[in-house]
Amino acid sequence: MNAAKRYEIFRRLREANPSPKTELEYTTPFELLISVLLSAQATDVGVNKATRRLYPVANTPAKILALGIDELMSYIQTIGLYKTKAKNVMATCQILLDKHGGEVPRTREELVELPGVGRKTANVVLNTAFGELAMAVDTHIFRVSNRTGIAPGKNVDIVEEKLMKFVPKEFLLDAHHWLILHGRYTCVARKPQCWNCIIADLCEFKGKTPTPADA
Repeated sequence: MNAAKRYEIFRRLREANPSPKTELEYTTPFELLISVLLSAQATDVGVNKATRRLYPVANTPAKILALGIDELMSYIQTIGLYKTKAKNVMATCQILLDKHGGEVPRTREELVELPGVGRKTANVVLNTAFGELAMAVDTHIFRVSNRTGIAPGKNVDIVEEKLMKFVPKEFLLDAHHWLILHGRYTCVARKPQCWNCIIADLCEFKGKTPTPADA
C-alpha cells in the first residue's frame, strides 16, 4: 500500500471519529492499567461491569491491597481468568507502592516489569493515559492491518513496527483507537462489513487474513 492510500484511510477515519476513545471506563492512569490488565481474553463491556463496582470502593494500589485477594476476586469473578488476574493485580499494586510511590510508571520498560503486563498492555497505557505515540496491536488491529494492507505482517511485533513507521505522524496518536474500533465493529473477523466500510475502496483485501498466534 502506498503512502497516499494510507493517508486517505486515516483521514477518513479521523473525519468519521475526530476524538476516538477507549471503550474501557477509567478516570486515572491506575484505573486504566488495571482495566487493561483485566481485559485480556475478556470484553471491554465485561470489564466495565466489574470495575463499575470495584473502583468506587478501591481505585488505588493501597485500597486494592487493603481489600485482600479474596475480596478483589469477588468483584472480578465475572471476568475470564479472574483468579490469575487477581494475583497479578495484587502483585502489581505492591510493586507500584514499593517502587513507584503508588504511581503508574511512564516508561515501557518499567510497565512490562509489572505482573500480567506485556508490551500490548504497556502500549495502551502509554498511548491512552499518557499521550505517547505507541501502538498496541491486539487481534483486531492485527486483522485490520493485514486485511487492508495498511501494515501486513506475520506477527504482532512486525505489524506494530510497520504501523509506527507507516502511519502518518499526524494520525499516530489516535490510530490505535481508530483501528481497534474499525476491527471491532466493521472489519470483523468472520464476515467483514465491506458494504458499510468507509475505506472499502482503498482496502487491498484479497480474501485471506492471517491470524497471529501471539496477538
